Amino acid sequence: MNEPIPPEDARHSATVYESLTQSLRELIDVTIRSDATEADAGRAHALIEEATALLGARQGFNTGSLPSTGDGRYRPWGNVATGLRNAIAPPLRIQRDDTGRMATDLVLGAAYEGPPGQVHGGMCALILDHLLGTTAHRPGQPAFTGTLTLRYVAPTPLGRLRAESWVEREDGRKTFAEGHLVDPQGRVTVHAAGIFIRPKPKA
Repeated sequence: MNEPIPPEDARHSATVYESLTQSLRELIDVTIRSDATEADAGRAHALIEEATALLGARQGFNTGSLPSTGDGRYRPWGNVATGLRNAIAPPLRIQRDDTGRMATDLVLGAAYEGPPGQVHGGMCALILDHLLGTTAHRPGQPAFTGTLTLRYVAPTPLGRLRAESWVEREDGRKTFAEGHLVDPQGRVTVHAAGIFIRPKPKA
């Protein structure tokens, strides 16, 4: 396990790496859509290799453990849905309203394409799994996906989207949650229903 990170250091690191990760997201997007010349592509390749060597010269933590601030909170920097340092993550910025419903507005570009111009169905599943799981979570009582059922109602276009989720009911250690993805016109493209299970308390 990594040594705890002082909260002020964690905040500074977030500021530094958030902009770096966003630049990487933009790099991925333009690489997919680029029509650069062979010379420019070669120069870009060399610059990327230089950046990789620079960042790889000093590794502060591994992906097997999460950096903690020492106050019981963790910084899931590599999380595929929300990771601050993960350029693959959209990332999801989840908000909870007064009724307990969760929502996130996001933009999915070329890196998330399945059929031409549409979001890959697996990416839709990832987003809804994470959002419903967050909705089912209780402080100090994480809930893990038991089942997740998806209904693909319509194609999900690349670009701006909104995901929403809510709790339907509780049954002991099980939380039944539902949610959906919505396109810019307010139409539901994917509906999800899941059962999320909290582990038994340790004796």
